[in-house]
Amino acid sequence: MKQIAFFKKITQTNLILLTALFLVLFDNYTFFVNLTKVYPLGENFGFVVSIVFVLYFFHVLLFSLISTRWSIKPILITILLVSSLTNYFMNSYNVIIDDSMIRNMMQTNIDESMDLLTLNQVLYFIFLGLLPSIYIYKVEIEKRSFKQEIISRLKLITVSIGVIGAIIFLFSKYYTSFAREHKPLRFTVNPGYWIYSTGKYINKTFNSGPIVVKPIGKDAKVIKSSDNNRSKLVIMVVGEAARADHFSLNGYKRDTNPLLAKENIINFTNMSSCGTSTAESVPCMFAIYDRGDYNYKKGITTENVLDVLKHTGDIAILWRDNNSDSKGVALRVPYESFKTSKTNSICIEGECRDVGMLQGLDKFIERNKGKDILIVLHQMGNHGPAYFKRYPKAFEKFKPTCKTNQLEACTQQEIINAYDNAILYTDYFLDQVIQFLKKYEKNYDVGMIYMADHGESLGEGGVYLHGLPYFMAPDAQTHIGAIMWFGPRMSQEIGAKALRMRADKEYSQDNLFHTLLGIFNVKTDVYDKDMDILKK
Repeated sequence: MKQIAFFKKITQTNLILLTALFLVLFDNYTFFVNLTKVYPLGENFGFVVSIVFVLYFFHVLLFSLISTRWSIKPILITILLVSSLTNYFMNSYNVIIDDSMIRNMMQTNIDESMDLLTLNQVLYFIFLGLLPSIYIYKVEIEKRSFKQEIISRLKLITVSIGVIGAIIFLFSKYYTSFAREHKPLRFTVNPGYWIYSTGKYINKTFNSGPIVVKPIGKDAKVIKSSDNNRSKLVIMVVGEAARADHFSLNGYKRDTNPLLAKENIINFTNMSSCGTSTAESVPCMFAIYDRGDYNYKKGITTENVLDVLKHTGDIAILWRDNNSDSKGVALRVPYESFKTSKTNSICIEGECRDVGMLQGLDKFIERNKGKDILIVLHQMGNHGPAYFKRYPKAFEKFKPTCKTNQLEACTQQEIINAYDNAILYTDYFLDQVIQFLKKYEKNYDVGMIYMADHGESLGEGGVYLHGLPYFMAPDAQTHIGAIMWFGPRMSQEIGAKALRMRADKEYSQDNLFHTLLGIFNVKTDVYDKDMDILKK
């Protein structure tokens, strides 16, 4: 049977030209929308058209350099499939696929991935990824001699470089400002930017040689005061995607913190995150490095504050997780996952509740009687986009709610309602932590620290979720909820009244490392009193 005309033979050059054209026309909607906002089409028509050609020949050049006769099909198919998904996420949520976002995706578990799955995503994948990939898979590549192929490829590369160079020369005034003043526009070029980001991610992750973890704080020692020899019991709650301006404690118009408002809490109104994603913020907030000095390599090759506390030999540590995982923070301390009903008995329809992490803690405390204790609880919190899953039905106070993970199908108010209900449930969970700690006030000095990992965009300016590069992220993604609560004896020891007076000062997750050391009175060379929130 003769092959149908649609799948007739095609040269490598024509396949590259055709694929690049398809990607520029159908997978760069977000880029061109953002471009025409900065350069309105009416007065910048020539420049905008020139960008189309530069983008086209840039990808032609890229594909020409990275593909051979034997690899061209798998490379182009992979690019089409991935680009269809990046196109969906950029169009739907205004996110940027940089190396931090790729790291976040690589560390996401299957449950979190399913939360993001929508019908629109499937349609993008089918029509912009799968169908053109089937064409590439079935079409026959015309066989030419090695010499012919080399000459053809060199011509293609030369023409591409020539056209790009000529266009940039003709519109040099525009391209100078485009390169210097509008760098974020390039972040939405598809697939060019995600390919670059993937290379950057691989280089950071796998091109660092053997991972050798540098010990810090080996001299750590707990110093007990002469007038207080009681053990301490502290629960650190790592929140998820909780932006500060949706806490009624911070003046939000809705009462999202009714239970915490009744407790003698200390609310930090100006707390900033270290990053805009869980994969970046969680290891950074426990690291000795501040945000400006932290990077992934330093994070995985340097011990964190939990290790320093462990070095004392006098502090029992436990990490419980109802999120994806600890992002490497708890690799060297006891760790328990509470993501399934095997460990968490409070699970409904596959969604395990944060409050379930409190079950069985009494046994851990009993086993470590006589020691100081730090328990870290990593929340599911306000993990999006399926905010409606993050709370039981009884907490659906704000209505109507967005009951789908396809945020574009909901009004902004419906999204906000679901998000606020999840904040309301966090209020309940934190109150349950406080009530749990109150049971131990007779025998322990007790305290709770709550700090969200990052914030969340809820449609402001068309931006959703989180993960934008820090320099361009809105306050909604970096200004986070942060709260402390202490029992009577610990309140007296740390000077809670004075601490409350300075709770409106600017703090960040950079302070956590030294604050945890300070709360346990740990003496070590790596402790910086000036970075300890509890110290004046």
